[in-house]
Amino acid sequence: MSSPVFDAPRAIRMGQQALAVEARALTELGPRLGDAFARAVQAVLACRGRVAVMGMGKSGHVGRKIAATLASTGTPALFVHPAEAAHGDLGMVTPGDIVLALSNSGESDELNAILPVLKRLGIPVIAMTGRGESSLAAHADVVLDSAVPEEACPLQLAPTASTTAQMALGDALAVALLDARGFKAEDFARSHPGGALGRKLLTHVRDLMRSGDALPRVAGTTSFTDLMREMSAKALGMAVVVDADDRVQGIFTDGDLRRLIEQGRDLRALTAAEVAHAKPRTVGADALAVDAADLMEAARITVVLVVDAEKRLLGAISINDLMRAKVI
Repeated sequence: MSSPVFDAPRAIRMGQQALAVEARALTELGPRLGDAFARAVQAVLACRGRVAVMGMGKSGHVGRKIAATLASTGTPALFVHPAEAAHGDLGMVTPGDIVLALSNSGESDELNAILPVLKRLGIPVIAMTGRGESSLAAHADVVLDSAVPEEACPLQLAPTASTTAQMALGDALAVALLDARGFKAEDFARSHPGGALGRKLLTHVRDLMRSGDALPRVAGTTSFTDLMREMSAKALGMAVVVDADDRVQGIFTDGDLRRLIEQGRDLRALTAAEVAHAKPRTVGADALAVDAADLMEAARITVVLVVDAEKRLLGAISINDLMRAKVI
């Protein structure tokens, strides 16, 4: 069979038509959310176990995504393949769990085969189906209507608009649940510790700060020469002037050195207390690292001192430390 000649305008029209069909399906889905949706949210909130999401074929692929979204937004969930469930994996579902079953037709043999077992175990079933009179709907405790007027597929065969509706309905359920649980950005970060948000919301200054012998610190009476030796040895581009109790008295930076040279000062005759400037920028050890980054950006500096409530020096954190930890 010869390959048809590619028609670019037709391809664009088909794509636009598919998007229009799916957009219309979602637009019509919203007004149908009512009491059943509220009861589904309430049932999941009351669940003391996990949400076991099930579905065959394309509905199964959508179900995996819904389970992942639920799990990452505060609702413990897992995906259980209905065919595998009939051969032992149903043991993954235990009393206290709740099942979210996806099937556009509501007549999936593999799914319907395990519904009586779920009933005997006393496990509630939430159905997401396009047919309210289906076998799945008849066995379910709550039915979420995911029906669409038509598929985006011009042959009306490939699940397209129907799976988009399932996906969106799953997202709606997850969003309603996270809101009802009072789920915050900090909670999201805890389940995404390896992501950018996790690093920003879970990394504290104490996790990254330099401390102990890595800190360049001197007394106020330290000579300028010894001050420079300390700065060079610790390679932070600054030195902290402290008193006998380690309270911060001031800071001297590379920028201060340049300004002194421009002024033509006799550097050898100066002490650390004379060249340091008081009231350096500081943060607490329990502050978020991202807050330290914001402080550096606002003050146009590259190092922030870490102090306790008595202004005693605990450490220092630099912009390079934040970059290495990928906080910025």
